[in-house]
Amino acid sequence: MFYKIISVFIGGGIGAAVRFAVSAASKRYFLNPVFGTFFVNIIGCFLLGLVFGLTLNKFNNMPETLKIFITVGFLGGLTTFSTFNLEIFEFLRTGKTAEALLYMLLSCVIGLLFVFFGYFITK
Repeated sequence: MFYKIISVFIGGGIGAAVRFAVSAASKRYFLNPVFGTFFVNIIGCFLLGLVFGLTLNKFNNMPETLKIFITVGFLGGLTTFSTFNLEIFEFLRTGKTAEALLYMLLSCVIGLLFVFFGYFITK
């Protein structure tokens, strides 16, 4: 159990650092961190589908600590569902309802498609 907790801790730290860097770059180059959040969520969906498919279809003997490091740790730290919801709240709070709805719809639909894509390329 200790090794699993350490795996989550280290993976989560790395994922959070990558998310921070992507958000900072998004704010600098696109003047809005929403694009960074969207990007890491979509890439995180793809990677989660990929790891899920690989561990089910190709590498079903992957060590549990490595799987937890990648999925719960790194991808949990990388993806930003709470930030995603805060950004939607900010759109709504400032009267940007159309932007909030578009952001929610695109993130959920494209995110789900990328989970499928990540999973299916492992078959």
